[in-house]
Amino acid sequence: MFRFFTIKKWYLWSWVGSFVILSSLWVQVKIDVKINEWFGEFYDMIQKALGAPNAITIEEYWASLFSFIVLAAMYVGVAVIVSYFTSHYLFRWRTAMVEYYHSVYEKARKIEGASQRVQEDTIKFSRIMESLGTSLIEAIMILVEFMPILFGLSIGIPIFFFGDWEYGLIVGALLWSIGGTIFLIILGLILRLVGVEYDLQKKEAAYRKILVIAEDDGTVRPKTIEELFDGVRSIHFLSYIRYLYFNIGRIAYLQANVLSAYVFLAPAIVAGAVTLGVMQQIIRAFGRVEGSMQYILKAWPTIIELASVYKRLREFEYKLKVDDKRSESEYKT
Repeated sequence: MFRFFTIKKWYLWSWVGSFVILSSLWVQVKIDVKINEWFGEFYDMIQKALGAPNAITIEEYWASLFSFIVLAAMYVGVAVIVSYFTSHYLFRWRTAMVEYYHSVYEKARKIEGASQRVQEDTIKFSRIMESLGTSLIEAIMILVEFMPILFGLSIGIPIFFFGDWEYGLIVGALLWSIGGTIFLIILGLILRLVGVEYDLQKKEAAYRKILVIAEDDGTVRPKTIEELFDGVRSIHFLSYIRYLYFNIGRIAYLQANVLSAYVFLAPAIVAGAVTLGVMQQIIRAFGRVEGSMQYILKAWPTIIELASVYKRLREFEYKLKVDDKRSESEYKT
């Protein structure tokens, strides 16, 4: 799966392309920081305007909105270009994978579900990496940029449970996010979600295979197809009940998450220790830090699918290696 980074033919796309994507994501995060600063200034201006008539001019108001439009346009432009380039980048990665599978397909075709591994799993792998991989990198960059901002904004204001401790907001976000993530990871492991997803794909592959055979072979009875579909039905129903339990915990946590920043800021808000603009900056920075630390939690269903695809492709490549060793042994004999 990772020959993309080790074959000379793909060095330009794999290494230079990775650098381009990382640099572009860093630019996006920097623009996001500027937008966070804009929120603070804008809401302070709103508070000033609402406090007394004509405290600001209409020109100042429109200028502030225009500055946001400029920042938003820059963010959208970079995001669109990154998305376009990443799609090409990951298709080259998929190409590197399938070129290897094509070269050994005479052996690979004898392995159960080979066509699905080469066609469906490679495209799934590239598509999931497109959303999941870039999101992970961006989440790390956001943490690097926003944690110092959150620390600077929280100095000198009282935080619920932590009092005047200057690290209160950061530690609070850390405990809340990591605690929730660990809880859902444990829940996912208990419910064996990756294994269920893997079994589901195997049942679907077997069902599809018999349907394909039935197109050309009239001796294949519908009863055989129905029996296979019964297996598909049972594994789907099992996955539904497992995800029902998992989603109870996941959705309840995410709903409670909406109030987390306001809970920590309660003493500062009640005491009037912050302005409206500073409060908005803190809440947005807290949300960005918290959201980055909750990356695994929010992306868990996609991570499960990626883990299942990875497991199937690794199993496929392992069988290819075993067949190669067996062929070498028979040749020497």
